[in-house]
Amino acid sequence: MIARDALLDRIRSSLERNPVTVLTGPRQSGKTTLARELVPEDSPNYFDLEDPLSLGRLAEPRTALDPLRGTIVIDEVQRRPDLFPVLRLLADRRKDPARMLILGSASGDLMRQSSESLAGRAEHIEIGGFTLTELGSSARDRLWRRGAFPPAYLARSDAESAAWRRQFVRALLERDLPTWGVRVPAVALHRFWSMLAHFHGQTWNASAPAQALDVNPSTTRRYLDLLTDALMVRQLHPWFVNIKKRQVKSPKVFIRDSGLLHQILGLETEKSILSHPKVGASWEGFVIEQVLASEPHDDAFFWATHQGAEIDLILRRGERMFGVECKRTDAPTVTPSIRTALEDVGLERIAVVYPGSKRVMLGPRVEAVPLEELGRPAALFLEA
Repeated sequence: MIARDALLDRIRSSLERNPVTVLTGPRQSGKTTLARELVPEDSPNYFDLEDPLSLGRLAEPRTALDPLRGTIVIDEVQRRPDLFPVLRLLADRRKDPARMLILGSASGDLMRQSSESLAGRAEHIEIGGFTLTELGSSARDRLWRRGAFPPAYLARSDAESAAWRRQFVRALLERDLPTWGVRVPAVALHRFWSMLAHFHGQTWNASAPAQALDVNPSTTRRYLDLLTDALMVRQLHPWFVNIKKRQVKSPKVFIRDSGLLHQILGLETEKSILSHPKVGASWEGFVIEQVLASEPHDDAFFWATHQGAEIDLILRRGERMFGVECKRTDAPTVTPSIRTALEDVGLERIAVVYPGSKRVMLGPRVEAVPLEELGRPAALFLEA
């Protein structure tokens, strides 16, 4: 079993500060395992809303929840959005208030429900699968190849990992999304997801997939938002600065899990991944997810101009801005884009993340950082 102590400490701290903690993440990302570290599955304080017994216990939610004390876990809460008003009443209880840990498998509606009903009472924590910080630097290649979902990463072979990922995609489209109220044919979403994999790492343009699928651009936009709400896709939005250059205004899109990207592209071996035209984009998306999981930040963007200058990732910490470039090369250099970004965007520093083994200063405020450095927290900007 992989220890995820930092996440557990973060959840415990949130439960101490807030009456409600909302833990969201894709299915099979480890939310339930983390929750059971805090409240045993056989405890009367544990409710799994995919279990008919738990659903039966919550037929009268106020009667079931009101007597409970300590930490209460409600798993897969997006199946019962009507619970949120009851949770708000319990959170406001002055005498012996319970602490509630709510788990949801990545739903935009879930986030809106909790934001509206539990405003001022809840802290939101979003998790993904395993990270280099949790696994250590030696896991880099396997984590990139198989992806971060625990069953995919821990499978006994690459073939078993690929089989699990195939079933995951099918179950999400055919079972989970309809359960959440999505009324889009699974076949249409699968075609769109497959097409989106070929746009991985590119600026979003609704026209091309809409034309290929013979639908309106607004329909593909809705499909994109559905997969984003399911935490399968990341839309990285652009950062704007007051300069004369024309700046890109559309988001970049990424399949968040590299293993799912490889599966959808039909890449099941290391050789097929390394020889595929999307290998660079796959590595870029993988690095971005690792950086966002390990580096402190308030928000994240990319920056690009129509003249060709671009920074893969911008991290905002308060009023400070830091840049990250993802280069799958043995000898990274200071590119014209990096020089332009330092001047125009006002970045304090830029880390060029590459697959080498040594930290190297490439120039003023620019440092090459091995990807393995992300195996420990806050590694990119050590003195920031």
